[in-house]
Amino acid sequence: MLRPRTDSGLPMIRDVGLTGLLVSFADRLGEPANRAALAFRAAVDAEGWDGVQETATSLTSVFLRFDPLMLDHDALRARLDALLAQADWRAASLPRGRRLWRIPAVLGGTCGPQFAEAAKAAGLDVDQALKQVAGARVRVLSIGFAPGQPYMGELPEAWDIPRMQALNPQVPEGALVVAIRQLIIFARPAPTGWRHIGQTAFRCFRPEAAQPFALRAGDEVTFRPITPDELDEIAARDTSGDGGAVAEVLT
Repeated sequence: MLRPRTDSGLPMIRDVGLTGLLVSFADRLGEPANRAALAFRAAVDAEGWDGVQETATSLTSVFLRFDPLMLDHDALRARLDALLAQADWRAASLPRGRRLWRIPAVLGGTCGPQFAEAAKAAGLDVDQALKQVAGARVRVLSIGFAPGQPYMGELPEAWDIPRMQALNPQVPEGALVVAIRQLIIFARPAPTGWRHIGQTAFRCFRPEAAQPFALRAGDEVTFRPITPDELDEIAARDTSGDGGAVAEVLT
């Protein structure tokens, strides 16, 4: 199946400096564009082209870093354009090897001090908001901002809430935050303009591990509500960094 071209000319291939190309499927986040980015990156990796040194995805794009002594821009662009033409990537199957993570989290209360504020911004009462967040199954759309830090979504449209106008001075490692229909688990303590709605004991970045990034783009995540005491117990006994989470491979 040939890929469709939109009126905006997408997908689009653009130069990124002397050693990079960016393949973009949309100019804003949407499930089909994220699906396309994940599937197309997997297809590029499967090609095993000599000279391509690294691939990565953003929310809606695929980045390739290459050795210009082995491949020039025009040659790699021609390969990418041919591969793009082989499928409708926005409707492609997601890559194999993705995992479903079930992560314990305290939602609201002192562990999520801005949950009620976020619920109000979404036009929901606290109970409705708790049910929606706890019932959501979100995809890791991309990894970024800090090592291993996942952007996850999308939540229902009601959660298309803006960032705050003032910064949170600092949220802790494992904090669950929300904005613009996305959830993030913070990989380390940091300031943020996103609302702090919960807390996990999950370590996204594990520099001591063979695979330092616990989550990968394309993984899926659900959150299992627990109490603050349960969180303390998990944190006290956990040595893996999983924070009580369990994962299964998706078929």
